Amino acid sequence: MPKPVILLSVPALREKDVAAMPKLRELMAGGGIAELTPGFPCVTCPVQAYMTTGKGPAEHGVVANGFYHRDKRRVEMWTAPNDFLEQPQIWNLLAHHGRGPSCAVWFPLHGKGCEADYVCTPAPIHNPDGSESLWCYSRPTELYGELRDALGHFPLKNYWGPLAGAPSSEWIVDSALFAARRWQPDFFYIYLQHLDYVAQRSGPNGPAAEQAVAEFDGLVQRLAEGMQDAYREQPLWIVAGEYAITPVEHVGYPNRVLRDAGLLAVREEDDGEHLDFEKSRAFAMVDHQFSHVFVADGDERLAERVAELFRNQPGIAEALVGTQRGRYGLEHPRSGEVILISTPQSWQAYYWWLSDARAPKFARTVDIHRKPGYDPVELCFDTATKSIPLDATLIKGSHGAPAVDPSQRSVLLASDPTLFPGPGVTDTGVFDIVLKHFGLQ
Repeated sequence: MPKPVILLSVPALREKDVAAMPKLRELMAGGGIAELTPGFPCVTCPVQAYMTTGKGPAEHGVVANGFYHRDKRRVEMWTAPNDFLEQPQIWNLLAHHGRGPSCAVWFPLHGKGCEADYVCTPAPIHNPDGSESLWCYSRPTELYGELRDALGHFPLKNYWGPLAGAPSSEWIVDSALFAARRWQPDFFYIYLQHLDYVAQRSGPNGPAAEQAVAEFDGLVQRLAEGMQDAYREQPLWIVAGEYAITPVEHVGYPNRVLRDAGLLAVREEDDGEHLDFEKSRAFAMVDHQFSHVFVADGDERLAERVAELFRNQPGIAEALVGTQRGRYGLEHPRSGEVILISTPQSWQAYYWWLSDARAPKFARTVDIHRKPGYDPVELCFDTATKSIPLDATLIKGSHGAPAVDPSQRSVLLASDPTLFPGPGVTDTGVFDIVLKHFGLQ
């Protein structure tokens, strides 16, 4: 049996960060390093799908961090289960190889319901009164209960929101070590988001980001020492920077543009204006530096009009419509009729209200499920109002646009220097590297 593989999936990891991580460099001493080019969209769910299926969005179907269910007129952000992927992932293929190397999948998106032997991923219980109860989906089912008894509940409040930070990363590391000591999986895929949110909130190059890099290096040391003890040898390590975060100085509001053009409709409710999916002729599901614009009934002429509306908008690099979406493999039924791509220095906010007084109540809360688009401002906190602010200019870093500049590319490291085919690798290449190690390529 080949050496066990631990694949760390680390958003916002750059080569310059590696230089400031002595423990990571020690772990990878004598290994290989390569520039990693993420596929577009360069955001969490699609990039993880690229790495674990070896395919692009036209084939794996993950076109964003969310999906718009046209039949239900409902946006679903972040919570789609594993069966939304339309291609087999690494663990599916390994399961049918010889005796089937055992696999563990720890905290990636779309992990719920995946067919790996061992799984842990957040799955809070949404109660009828709107509150949440802490829980994780796990395989075996009883595993999360054991982890809770040993480590306490997974600290969800430290995973996302204004309190996002070290406690959640430490819990992920400690729970992964718990699983490694018990089962020694042959392939262990671990998502560690620790560098991501500080870089978005404060920018990728400031003191806060540097502190996060130092903290992450400590987590790597903790994980490496624990894994060596669990496996009684040092496994093969692969560390993939999912994407790079670049500084931003501009934010666009596609839904406000659509509203001004008479294409987006709102519904007045007691707590403010809500997006009216039924009556809107077009709306944008924004996701960092790009968005899918869904056009009523797929009207091609209206889609052309929408694209033209954005081609001269500040902060928009491309407005793709129809077959133009194929440039990035996004001619998929789940895609919007129009795709808007930001310039590297800009990003897109979901706001549709023209006055903050008319913003819906959930806009000022951490509510990733009711907002029809990604809201990084949830990482901030207004001490005066004790709520999430409505100032999108607070965000200083973003990602998602095509990685055409070296600053938008990340890094791939391996403890074995023979794994990489060359000095540059795409995220689909991570899939090939893992399967080749296990004799499937």
